[in-house]
Amino acid sequence: MQTILVTGGAGCIGSHTCKALAQAGYLPVAFDNLIYGHRWAVKWGPLESGNITDKQKIRDVFDNYRAEAVVHFAGFAYVGESVENPLKYYSNNTVGSLMLLETIREYGVDKILFSRTCSSYGVPTIIPIPEDHEQKPINPYGASTLMVERILRDFYRAYHIRSIFLSYFNAAGADLDWEIGEDNEPETHLIPLVLDAASGKRSHITVF
Repeated sequence: MQTILVTGGAGCIGSHTCKALAQAGYLPVAFDNLIYGHRWAVKWGPLESGNITDKQKIRDVFDNYRAEAVVHFAGFAYVGESVENPLKYYSNNTVGSLMLLETIREYGVDKILFSRTCSSYGVPTIIPIPEDHEQKPINPYGASTLMVERILRDFYRAYHIRSIFLSYFNAAGADLDWEIGEDNEPETHLIPLVLDAASGKRSHITVF
């Protein structure tokens, strides 16, 4: 059975991805620091707890499981927090991703799927935003992720590590089997906030 390393595999999108991988016949290994992820959401493969900034821990995971590809969701993703604490975002999102890439290169892994962010587009000049819109992030979260995109392109040219970028806006929802779903504290995602306002759980929602 082929093994796929899923960083951030205990988060909402990561855990849904692990389930989809298991259903497709892969063994998903969730790697998560459990700051925002949940141990209960890891049900379709092993959980390895750690930070992507810890190269030795990542090496240990590759030694134990010999993953053939990586799905990379392990990024901090709160825009306001990134403005207040940019060090946290550049350290984890940019430097941590670089350490992960350095490690997968050492182990001969040449495939990575990367979760990028719509925040890398900044203030759009065209609505709806086309995929090839110029990227001008206006906050550290978007900038820290855009740097990883540049690194991945350079790693492809230099080391032939292939990458696919996923870019989604306001992801929301839960597993159709009701096994996993969103559990964010505090809740900052637009769609759940809108549903809370519509159902009376909150008085209003402000859209800027």
